[in-house]
Amino acid sequence: MSDDVLSIIPSDPQWQPDRGAADRVVALVEDLTPGAAGGVDVEIDVTWHDVVAAVDCGENLERIGCPLCQASIDTEWWGDLLEAHCDDGFATLAVEVPCCGGSTTLDLLDYDWPCGFARFEIAIWNPEHLWFSEDELAALGDRLGHPVKQIRAHI
Repeated sequence: MSDDVLSIIPSDPQWQPDRGAADRVVALVEDLTPGAAGGVDVEIDVTWHDVVAAVDCGENLERIGCPLCQASIDTEWWGDLLEAHCDDGFATLAVEVPCCGGSTTLDLLDYDWPCGFARFEIAIWNPEHLWFSEDELAALGDRLGHPVKQIRAHI
């Protein structure tokens, strides 16, 4: 069986909220995603990571572009990178891209279906809500105390 996960992460990969802010934003997430198909409550996981973790879009990933030369980056390179850091996270997001050998950071790559990196994540499992609107994202960021991004994964 496959799952869809809609994740909310801070726009700054290193930033983490305090518990009170996390509780406030989870309450708003519950209001915005009242139930999955069939009236079942959605599962919401809140995670604080010790180091930066990848928050990828799973099978939704269609393309990765280089911000330096605009070439397409092989998704197999990306998959190998995620696998290499799945247990210990990322000490740095600095990377040498395989297309042109230039130096950039993983969060600046051009992902077709958003991907991100974070030390804090709110994951909503199998929500009926496909995406949060710009207004909803702004409200979530206000409650959290930091701007947020959303990532939708199909796994």
